[in-house]
This record gives sequence, C-alpha cells and structure tokens, in this order.
Amino acid sequence: MEELDIKDFLSYLKNFLWALIIVPIVAAVGIFYYDTQIKVPLYEASSQVALLQSDSMNAANTLSEINANQKLTSTYSVIAKSKAILEQVIFELDLNTTPEALAKNIKVSTITDTTILKITATSKNPETAARIANSVASVFTSKTDLIKTIDNAAILETAEAPEKPANNTTLRNVVLAILISIFAITGIAFIIYYFDDSVKYSENLETELGMPLVGKIIKSDIRLKDSETEILVEKYPKSIISESIRSLRTNLQFTSVDKKLKTIHITSSIASEGKSFVSANLAASFAQSGHKVLLVDCDLRKGRQHVLFHKPNTRGLTNLLADYVEKRNQYIQSTRFKNLYLLTRGTSVPNPAELLSSKKNRELIKELRKEYDIIIFDSAPCGAVADPIIMSTLTDVTIIVARNSKTPRTALIATKEALEKVDAKVAGVVLNDIDRKVGHYYNYYGGYYGDHRHHDK
Repeated sequence: MEELDIKDFLSYLKNFLWALIIVPIVAAVGIFYYDTQIKVPLYEASSQVALLQSDSMNAANTLSEINANQKLTSTYSVIAKSKAILEQVIFELDLNTTPEALAKNIKVSTITDTTILKITATSKNPETAARIANSVASVFTSKTDLIKTIDNAAILETAEAPEKPANNTTLRNVVLAILISIFAITGIAFIIYYFDDSVKYSENLETELGMPLVGKIIKSDIRLKDSETEILVEKYPKSIISESIRSLRTNLQFTSVDKKLKTIHITSSIASEGKSFVSANLAASFAQSGHKVLLVDCDLRKGRQHVLFHKPNTRGLTNLLADYVEKRNQYIQSTRFKNLYLLTRGTSVPNPAELLSSKKNRELIKELRKEYDIIIFDSAPCGAVADPIIMSTLTDVTIIVARNSKTPRTALIATKEALEKVDAKVAGVVLNDIDRKVGHYYNYYGGYYGDHRHHDK
C-alpha cells in the first residue's frame, strides 16, 4: 500500500467491531475471575532500621563522604538478607522454609538520602509478614558488632500486620486487559489492512487504479433460494440493486459519445467476482429500457448464463461456431424477458481461444451487430486465459468486474494493462460487494446480495 488512508482504515476497522467488543469483555472477565477467585492474596509488612555510624565515619561533611556512606548503606541491605541472619530468623520464628526461599520474600531497600533501611516481608498471612519483617530487623541490629563501620543500629519502626493484600490490583488489571485487548485487535487489523493488496472502495480509488469507476454495487440483505432467479432487476425493480444496475447502464452509454454503443465485453481478473451476475442483470436492464438485447456467454469453460436463465446448454456458441453463421437463429434462445435473447456457451471444447479468434467468430459478431441494439459478452476471467483479451479486441468497450476487499489490486491493474496492450477500450471498473455503510453512497447505489451462491465459479 503506497500511503495510509486513515479514513479508509477506520472504515475497514468496522470489520473487526465484534472482536473489539467481545475480546476486551472476555479479557476483563477472565482477569477479574483470576484475581478474585484464583490468585493468592499476598500481604506486605515493613520495618525500618537506622544505621548509626562509628566515630571514624561521624564527620562526613563532604559530598563524596555522604555518597560513600550511602553506598555502604546499600551494602548493609545485602547483609540484612544474608544467610546467617535469615537462618536465625527461621530458627526464632520456627518457619518451615530455607534461607534461599525466605530471601525471595524479603526486600531490603534504602530510603533516599538517608542511612535508613526499609525491610519488607511478603507472606500469604499478614501476621507472618509482620513477624518476619520485625525478626529480620531485630536479628540485623543484634549483629551490628560484626560490622566495623557501624557503632549501633536502632529499629525506628516496627512492622504491623496489614489489613489489605498488597497484590489487590484487580481494577488496574481489568483496565489494562481492556486497553491491551483493544490495542491488540486494532494492531492486528492495521497489519492485515496495511499488507492487504485487495481493492477496497475509497474516494481515491479511480486515481489509484488509473481508470474510471463506472459502477458501484453495494451489499444488500436480499437472499434467494436455489430455485429463485438471480435476475434481480426483474424481481426487485425498485430495489437499490436495480438502481445500481440502471446507473451502470447509464454510465456505459456515456462512455461512447462519438458512436453508438453496441457491444459490451464484461470480464474480471479472477473467478468469483460476480461478472456473470452483472452481465445478466445489465442485459435485462437494457432490455427493460426498450433495447433489443443479446447476451452471449463466451466463457467457454465455466460459463453459467444458462443456469441463471434456466435454459438448456446443448446448443450454444461453441456449437454455432462449428456450424454456419447463417444458422445462428437456431442457437439463440428467447428468454422470459421481452427483448432479451441468450446465446449460451454450448458444449465444452478443447480450444476456446482458437474459436473466439476465428474468422467465423468475427463474422458472427458483425452479423449480430445488425440484428441487436446491444450485445453483451460475458467472458472468462482475464487472469486465467487469453479468451477475454481476444474478445476485448472485437467489442466497443470492456468493463472489469472486481470484488471489494477480495480482488488483488495487482491482479486488477495487470488485467487493465493486458487489455490496453491490445488497444482494448477499457470503460472502467465495476466494484462489487461494497459495504453498504461506506459513506454517502449508501443512499444512491444498490447492493449485491449474499456470497453463498451468487459468484462465478
């Protein structure tokens, strides 16, 4: 991705809305349960010991002498946790532990700019914590005769049993869990968004792709049963999806100003982008406007127009090209739509590209131009075979159907460049499956329906 569009990313982040809600809640509940039901409460108690210097150290007036004394105090904090002292503490309190284990539950620190030691003991029992802190202080002060730089040590403050556990941080942990979860989900979404090469609708999409956006098809809630038609402009003529198809029809008519638009070639970069759906509905929309329309399925490998119109596929384009062009009316089928006719792909052949590039196919298109107002050719995806490149040279305009957040940007641009190399007139892109909440276009453009069976194979 060349540059980050914050507005586009925030729109993309909506795809992770449920994760942004559910994950923090689960994390917060989990942390709360752990802190209140599983985590063992620990209590801390502290005592303080003042270190009294010997006469030789009494006149510490210079800054260097003060710093030296403070360093000695740090040394004494280590001595307070020494094995000899802790062994006596264990003996006096009759503790069932070792000096090494006890040392992990004792923290000795110095109070800043003083020669006072703070001895903090941690235990599951508040009374035990206080007893250990006081015992360490008592044993340490009794051993001052072993430390030559100290004349005496006095206990300034004895430890008392705390009322609340020191590790009661439930509120803080819950807040942190929520914040970390939100940042984590947002971070994951950003990484996916940043490295996602798929085409996503934005106001700058035309500039990024270098070609016009001739149609926007937005998701809708229309769901069809297997037996129902996918020609939605017939069944839902007042729906926003029918309006989007009509907008596409109008936009295409304006792409050819100098001469009348007769032949429209529809392709895509990869499979399952909705080109057959767009082709069928666009053909029906032209027929509804009073044009005599022929829909030709020239995806000779996996074409599915006969499925959409519930027509037989035993005699189609491949069969016609193997016969005489003059017999074309024997292969073209009428549909339930007034003014709309269909030429299915026909039986499978091993050489589709050769058939489409043949002189007979050129002759067929020439004759069809005389008989129909609009001819729409639904061809194979451009990234798979050469068939659509061939058909683009035989038609007035080519449109490329792409699926929002699915079609790779590189594939779409490669398709455009491949078509331009043969001087095909690329009218632009029809972006399918746009989120209906994207900007103000929701009010003006229609929506494509669900993904479970409405894509090209």
